[in-house]
Amino acid sequence: MKVFTYSEARQNLSKLLDIAQKEEVEIRRRDGTIFSIKTKKAKVKSPFDVHGIKTKVTTQNILDAIRESREG
Repeated sequence: MKVFTYSEARQNLSKLLDIAQKEEVEIRRRDGTIFSIKTKKAKVKSPFDVHGIKTKVTTQNILDAIRESREG
């Protein structure tokens, strides 16, 4: 794990972020406060991944509506 002081982190932010892609990085302030930076994995999400809803509509109601829209 790499450790940077607050001043070093400010001056080398781009380098710090490059390192954080590979390993966790700590930034330490003079007052002893420690911060940790690490890469967050992006979630792969399908556009078809949607929440369902509760309804009283039946499959037949949906098929009838589709059929009507195609006829009209």
